[in-house]
Amino acid sequence: MSDRLYKPDPRVLGVILAGGASRRMGGGDKGLQDLGGRPLLAHVIERFAPQVETLILNANGPPDRFNQFQLPIVPDDDDSAQGPLAGVLAAMNWAARARPEIEALATVTSDVPFLPSDLVARLRAASERGLAIAVSSERRHPAIAWWPTTLKDAIAEALQREQRGVNAFAARNNAVEVSFPLSQAHGQCVDPFFNANTPSDLAEARAILALGT
Repeated sequence: MSDRLYKPDPRVLGVILAGGASRRMGGGDKGLQDLGGRPLLAHVIERFAPQVETLILNANGPPDRFNQFQLPIVPDDDDSAQGPLAGVLAAMNWAARARPEIEALATVTSDVPFLPSDLVARLRAASERGLAIAVSSERRHPAIAWWPTTLKDAIAEALQREQRGVNAFAARNNAVEVSFPLSQAHGQCVDPFFNANTPSDLAEARAILALGT
């Protein structure tokens, strides 16, 4: 779908999941790490924001550290229910209060600076009113997904049972897999869902960015 023809749907909420502890990065916020002179999260927002009408950030802890991004900050409802599912549930509960017209969430993580510009459109087209998750190079990215708000009770129940795994939840709910191709940067193949989880990943992202992705 052409970017010029795509118009964000006001019934879809964009959510950046940034509630993790970033242990593999050495702690702190992955999204605040420098990538090409800007925070990693700024690259994610730049690619994701045009695809949704409303965008929020799911993050725990002091919210003022994200003031520069001027986004609503939505923490997990329960500090003990860590993981992406907790962030999705918190976002759905926020939408029920603040934007009751929201019918679905499109989620990404805070460490994927090379997101495709047609992510939301392709997930939505494949969703068939159910859960749809992104796949690249035969690898599933369950936190990069389309979530109908009708799944809210199922997510809450899973968390109550301490079933926090997103892959397992996706399997139980017959998630559709949506495959995305690799992109090119000066002849180098780049995974559109490359995630900067570690310092070495971040160094690789800087090298990719320098190629002009």
